[in-house]
Amino acid sequence: MTANETASAQSTDELVDELRTWLDESWDQELTVGEWWNLLGVAGWSAPALPVKAYGKGVSRSDGVVVSKEIAAFGALGAPSGLGLLLAAPTIAAHGTQEQIDLYVKDIVTGQRAWCQLFSEPGAGSDLAGLTCRADRDGDEWVINGQKVWTSLGTTADLGMLLARTDPDAPKHRGITWMTMDMHQDGVEIRPLIEMTGNAMFNEVFLSDAIAPNSGVIGDLNDGWRVANTTLMNERAGLGVGGGAAMSMAVPGTVAGNLGKPVGDYVTSKPKSASDQSRPDEKAKSDKKKRKRSSAQLYIDLAKGNGTITDPYIRQDLVKLHMMGEIGRYNAERLKATKAAGGDIAGMPNIAKLSMSDMVRLQRDVGLAIMGPAGTLHAYKQDQRAAIDDATGNPFLPMITSSALYAQAPPIYGGTDQIQRNIIGERVLGLPKEPGDVNKVPFSELPKNA
Repeated sequence: MTANETASAQSTDELVDELRTWLDESWDQELTVGEWWNLLGVAGWSAPALPVKAYGKGVSRSDGVVVSKEIAAFGALGAPSGLGLLLAAPTIAAHGTQEQIDLYVKDIVTGQRAWCQLFSEPGAGSDLAGLTCRADRDGDEWVINGQKVWTSLGTTADLGMLLARTDPDAPKHRGITWMTMDMHQDGVEIRPLIEMTGNAMFNEVFLSDAIAPNSGVIGDLNDGWRVANTTLMNERAGLGVGGGAAMSMAVPGTVAGNLGKPVGDYVTSKPKSASDQSRPDEKAKSDKKKRKRSSAQLYIDLAKGNGTITDPYIRQDLVKLHMMGEIGRYNAERLKATKAAGGDIAGMPNIAKLSMSDMVRLQRDVGLAIMGPAGTLHAYKQDQRAAIDDATGNPFLPMITSSALYAQAPPIYGGTDQIQRNIIGERVLGLPKEPGDVNKVPFSELPKNA
């Protein structure tokens, strides 16, 4: 039995007991963020769903969520958040060499380096395989030229997951390579994109003779589309309903400047010893009447607070929102059980991503209905919040309006709803693809965006 199989065979209760013992022995608020993350990552608790060879414990995604919740319940700082842990680490673990895993994944799980995703382009969004960013070989390096857009967290990233065209004469889904790239170099220009929320989560990135090492090519040369699908499936699973749990508030990497700060600055609750905590099944026995908090609870509480809970249309939407959250949770549990039995559920990450899109749209509509006319007010800058708070007397309003404005983004990023439906239709239901020979024509001979 391999190390991964041994870890996977461990029950959730055994995993939780092991974690609690480790936390009792290791947690110290006098440590710096970097020191704590190093302990957490090397021990396999930052990303337990990764294989053992990649600084994980080889457990299921749902057990990984249990681990992150247990760390939070203990009162310790959680794993370093960001695209490194969500996307880069599982991709490199699946397709990289052990040398690449030790070089890149270790720095991800210990929070030493932050990552961004350099996939989408102005002319290659939903049709990602139509990307035109070029990578030309120059000895042991690749010279990169092109433009990327919708790059999340680009301003705080140390490294980028780059998709570039390395063979323009191959068909468009071939001739693409997945490689790592240093974001701190001449030739990389990052420009924030201000959203209608007033924030700037996304960026456009201009690459002018930027350099990427050949040693940073993940997977085979010109086989980046296969590697990218691993990245995208992890993105959809992480973004979808029931896909994961919130992690640390501290930002990883060298740019944010959090690594040298006291870890105690990022926790608010007093740490609990293992003896202070009971397993979920024990809690259920001692408090059978205690209900799990609904994902719609914030909206339910707001409707109760201002009396709109009596509106039959709002009540109907609140029930629907609660049901969607529960279905997502049950789907995650169903997938866990199926994988534990050695199977899989085809298309589940895509279904979860579609469900998440439906949920955020419903949250937008029911949230604004609950707020009424006040929902037309939004603080686009921080100095505007106090005035709106004074005018409305509702400190939750900015959360509702920000969520409503942002609701247009999730159905687009991470693969549009239309792309998810195409994938489900073709790969799950076996429906025929669009007619044509695009997959056989050299990319250099295709019309633009074809």
